[in-house]
Amino acid sequence: MTDLRIKIGDITFSNPVFTASGTFGYGTEVSDLTDVSKLGAIVTKSVTLFPREGNPPPRVVETPAGMINSIGLANVGVERYIREMIPLYDNIGTKVIMNIAGTTLEEYCDVLEKVEVISSNICGYEINISCPNVKKGGMQFGVDSSMTEALTAEMRKRTERLIIMKLSPNVTDITSIAKAAENGGADAVSAINTVVGMSIDSETGKSQIYTTYGGLSGPAIKPIGLATVHKVYQSVNIPVIGLGGITTGLDAVEYLLAGAVAVQVGTATFRHADAGEQIINELHQFGDSKSIEKISSLTGAVKTYTK
Repeated sequence: MTDLRIKIGDITFSNPVFTASGTFGYGTEVSDLTDVSKLGAIVTKSVTLFPREGNPPPRVVETPAGMINSIGLANVGVERYIREMIPLYDNIGTKVIMNIAGTTLEEYCDVLEKVEVISSNICGYEINISCPNVKKGGMQFGVDSSMTEALTAEMRKRTERLIIMKLSPNVTDITSIAKAAENGGADAVSAINTVVGMSIDSETGKSQIYTTYGGLSGPAIKPIGLATVHKVYQSVNIPVIGLGGITTGLDAVEYLLAGAVAVQVGTATFRHADAGEQIINELHQFGDSKSIEKISSLTGAVKTYTK
């Protein structure tokens, strides 16, 4: 049987299939729908310094090849997360990566520091850098390489756990942001976050999202995700985690070939909570059919006409 184990930093994961932030809650809500222990890791929804109600509805709409969301980082806040969620990870049976969001560098660091002072099974942090830095006029951390590097460096000072910077595709040059994350001390980057999208009801003429624009995810963005992962893989020396439109094991294989060491499954879990488990099974089937000894051997092995 193909060995699905992969490694990021000093952490070994049983397989390369993780959940995507914002699509699987805090990792504790779906135990009656799927066996989360079979996943390589769970990436939690974003946790902020203070609780957030998120954006007003409507904030989710299905699209022909995916969905648009504008949840607005609704979450319980770090204090309640520490009190109620982290103790449940003792028996969850897989790795947990906590996603952190903030509006200033200080907020990001405060959240991380609060978690660092307690004992927990969290193996790392994924940092959502699509959030606005209010001290710089609302500019997203993820669109400015100097801000990305500074934030990564400050987080690096505060933890020995994995730091994974989540990259936004809504930038001019995503490779420069990836390099900045690497320079700041990130262990890995994940790509991509959602693409800006809009949905309109032709009958009423109304926007179907309260905030007008939201984040498009699902199969529609898979080609964008693949291209981005391939570009980032060629520009940095740290692992890349791929996401965007992954619904099958073959989708995951494509991301690995493009340069990903692991993948995150998101929108697909809304239709089937056990999508991640199915993808793991399909990876085993693919690997065995191709006599692949280690799934990690696929990373970056795409054959292009320019080689």
